[in-house]
Amino acid sequence: MKHVLIVEDDTDIARAVSVGLRGKGHEVTIAASGRQMNEALAEATVDVILLDLGLPDVDGIELISQVRKWSQVPIVVISARHDAHGKIAALDAGADDYVTKPFSLGEVLARLRAIERRSGAAADSSVVRTGDGRVVIDLAAHVLTVEGAEVHLTPIEWNMLAVFAKHRGALVDATTLLTEVWGPEYAGERGYLRVYMSQLRQKLEADPARPQYLHTQMGMGYRFTP
Repeated sequence: MKHVLIVEDDTDIARAVSVGLRGKGHEVTIAASGRQMNEALAEATVDVILLDLGLPDVDGIELISQVRKWSQVPIVVISARHDAHGKIAALDAGADDYVTKPFSLGEVLARLRAIERRSGAAADSSVVRTGDGRVVIDLAAHVLTVEGAEVHLTPIEWNMLAVFAKHRGALVDATTLLTEVWGPEYAGERGYLRVYMSQLRQKLEADPARPQYLHTQMGMGYRFTP
């Protein structure tokens, strides 16, 4: 798990954990709010999120629920909340683990190793293939292959494709897609979708003008039919 996103508004804790993780070879991004977290997820591929529940702009439980609508990226809660109710709520919302403050770096590293082992065991079930075998989406490895060749995607293109792959066959409305990829503050920016859907079709479809996989449902949203 090379890229760790630390979502923590306590700068001392964030800095200390960041230094420790970087010393173990991890790439680290720090976000001090829910908004910054969404921006970081839109800009780069993240392998695991260390999430404090007590953020200044949004409750951490709500953030977990938002992320779980489109991604299975591992989430480890790091929180001062010791009550059982808070832990249960976080785990039920989709967190993978829960560490209470104060904690040691060794404990965090051990939790990350455990998640990496579980993620490796589940990786084989995260591959989505189109019926004709032309397109293969490996969600765990973050790799798109078209006709046997790996295709580069920008972070936003990948996040959009991941949402479609995880909801394959189902209608994804524009507001949901914008919220999950860019964040709640972008829910009305539908022009973004037209641009990025066009880019995705150019990379996935044999004939982008006559899409076989990525369909627009006028006035409703989009549907990925592999």
